[in-house]
Amino acid sequence: MLTKKGAATRLRIIDAAASEIREHGVNATTLDDVCRRSGTGKSQLFHYFPDGKEELLLAVARREADRVLEDQQPHLGRLTTWQAWESWRDAVVERYRRQGVHCPLGILITELGRTTPAAQEVTGQLLAQWEAQVRAGIETMRESGNVHADVDPGSTAMAIITAIQGGVTILMSTGSARYLESALDLCLDHLRWTGAAPRGSRNPTPL
Repeated sequence: MLTKKGAATRLRIIDAAASEIREHGVNATTLDDVCRRSGTGKSQLFHYFPDGKEELLLAVARREADRVLEDQQPHLGRLTTWQAWESWRDAVVERYRRQGVHCPLGILITELGRTTPAAQEVTGQLLAQWEAQVRAGIETMRESGNVHADVDPGSTAMAIITAIQGGVTILMSTGSARYLESALDLCLDHLRWTGAAPRGSRNPTPL
């Protein structure tokens, strides 16, 4: 088990690697770059990551996956009213607008997620956890009569996450969050239209 100082050093190495990957990509990031950025030596790096770059990349993938979900809280876990969904939507858009081309979601899926099978597994776990929380919100809204009973929570949650990822990918390419906003708004409007709210209403009265 790591000491507090050891855990801090390990995290500093991971964060340095994540920053290098965001700026230069996986293939262009070297262990020397990570050591220089983190202020550590090769011996320290291999102490925490004996298998070298592949083990470090997996740690970065896990760190980025955690950040994706953490960045959406507490809103993601409280999708029980239309007002809550709007707050979550605004938090998602604002977060990725601030992060721009350096967002953990894009790095995880477009860079790390295609690097190794282990990193792909981390990406899959992230998407499963994310889908479960969005699905739980849709199920709650369906039970309260705000979403039609025929709506499939699972497939709808997957569509919402896919819309976000598509918008983030374009944001990383163009620097514009408009595509992310439009995709997410369309998904939430679809949910509203299936419920009791008037068609086209952007701000139904919260429960």
